[in-house]
Amino acid sequence: MNLELNELALSIIEEVVESPDHFRIIAHESAGSGLLLDFGIEAEGSLEAGQVLSTVCMAGLANVNLQPMLLGKWQWPHVIVETDYPVAACLYSQYAGWQLSSGKFHAMGSGPMRAVAGIEPLFDKLWYKEESDHVVGVLETAKIPPETIFDEIASKTGVEPADITLLVAPTSSIAGNYQVAARSVETALHKLLELGFDVHRVRSGFGSVPLPPVAANDLQGIGRTNDAILYGATVTLMMTGDDESIAEILPQVPSSASNAYGRNFLEIFEEAGRDFYKIDKLLFSPAQVIVHNVDTGRVHVAGELHVPLVLQSFGLTF
Repeated sequence: MNLELNELALSIIEEVVESPDHFRIIAHESAGSGLLLDFGIEAEGSLEAGQVLSTVCMAGLANVNLQPMLLGKWQWPHVIVETDYPVAACLYSQYAGWQLSSGKFHAMGSGPMRAVAGIEPLFDKLWYKEESDHVVGVLETAKIPPETIFDEIASKTGVEPADITLLVAPTSSIAGNYQVAARSVETALHKLLELGFDVHRVRSGFGSVPLPPVAANDLQGIGRTNDAILYGATVTLMMTGDDESIAEILPQVPSSASNAYGRNFLEIFEEAGRDFYKIDKLLFSPAQVIVHNVDTGRVHVAGELHVPLVLQSFGLTF
């Protein structure tokens, strides 16, 4: 089944392109290359731009917004994600699984263009591949990509460079910070996939994450956004099937399943030589995961929030 993820994403982008000043973004278009939308490198960006960036990451298959909730004794904005297409939105599209490089430029690629390239093992596991005449991607980067990055994407997707749309933002920007915090449900889904669970049993997902303060630099931003998810995210999944398999796997899903749990992410990141691939994979997941079995009516819960660590990461310990 072709979900036309790239077409769904394009329909969202059309409104943005018509009024870039409203979103405080900058549109770059050059002959021979595609459209580059700067959401926070040279552009200021905005919360609304962050909402768009997060939604495009999930090909429009999720509702993303901010809601006030308590964080310790403070009322704090939380990024809320709600989707009835969790596998498509979070794994086929949102997951940052494509390592892109051109010369000295390197970035992780997200968004529905990944489903057209289909070069990640994830797509073989899930038996999904998409065809499209135009692809849309999101890059987390502090540098404007060179035009050659369009050629790299074109070579893997089979589309012309002029038919590629890229949205870019650093973690230490309003929009980039927002879109990373919008990955709560994605981290739970990806953890289940890594554990060998049938993710197609997950029919709907809901996640909440405290929105980190925008960091002064990307390294601090990486620390804050990861701490927000690892120690401050709660994800609720609506599942089908038997309760026994859920009860067996669920304790392995929250971030507390990792031996690295309980430490500031920046400290863990530095010890790993700033290499994500050297960090225990079990760490990358929400703090708390709740499963509603829609077939049996049972509820399963694993993990818990670690609010003091989130407050410390956000600079809220006085």
